[in-house]
Amino acid sequence: MRALPASLLAACGLIATACGGTDSGGAAAGQVARAAATTPASASTPTQAKSQAHAKPQAVAGPLEGKTIVIDPGHNGGNYRNPTAINRKVNVLTKWKPCDTTGTETASHYTEAAFSWDVSNRMVKILKARGAKVKLTRADNNSVGPCITQRAAIGNKAKADAAISVHGDGAPATDHGFHIIMPKKINGPVDPVVAASSRLGIAVRDAYTKGTGMPFSNYIGSKALDYRNDLGGLNLSTVPKIFIECGNMRNAGDAAKFKDPAFRQRIAVALADGLQHYLKA
Repeated sequence: MRALPASLLAACGLIATACGGTDSGGAAAGQVARAAATTPASASTPTQAKSQAHAKPQAVAGPLEGKTIVIDPGHNGGNYRNPTAINRKVNVLTKWKPCDTTGTETASHYTEAAFSWDVSNRMVKILKARGAKVKLTRADNNSVGPCITQRAAIGNKAKADAAISVHGDGAPATDHGFHIIMPKKINGPVDPVVAASSRLGIAVRDAYTKGTGMPFSNYIGSKALDYRNDLGGLNLSTVPKIFIECGNMRNAGDAAKFKDPAFRQRIAVALADGLQHYLKA
């Protein structure tokens, strides 16, 4: 037979007849009741203490909890296989441009598509660990596309708090360094987020410099900032968005860094930091 809980025994001591107890039983119950009355209300039973000891700690919200970020890894590894598809012209509002391109590569044939894919996936892990919801504009590095217009649409549909397109430049080999590309007003859908995109660009530039030690571009932009109105990924964006040319893949020094996995991790952390600085400002 199971023993009655102390609380029930206490009740029996107060109302003995209701519990069917005798006088002696009532006295014993009264003693239990008095003992219970002198026990602090906060005291835990052994079972409760064991349960508390094994309780899982409450999850702490990450700094980017509730934020949505879209990452656009430039180009795609399979683009070269279908020139007809990627050369198809699309309207970017200020002009007509090819749907996409193959991108550039280092002298040793490490492609921009592979570089951007690797860095972007590293960023996904970092940003998710910080609580963000993250979406990529392409699912692999062996398909074709999507077009630059579709890449913008993906960020818009996600209602991203920030979007970034990751690239490596293909300038002459004597040029080096990184730069950020931001949108201009074009009397189009990007106009309401031009100012926010500029703030995003500056935050990413500062974090990238600090995190990687890469110098500002010596061939384009001012202090690594370049404003353009001919990129479909920016012109068609309704969310704050920037491009980063992480360095010049045709430059031996920049290329050597890009081929190093440890340095690509530094790039990913720096870009994630820049996004976080912007989103938490």
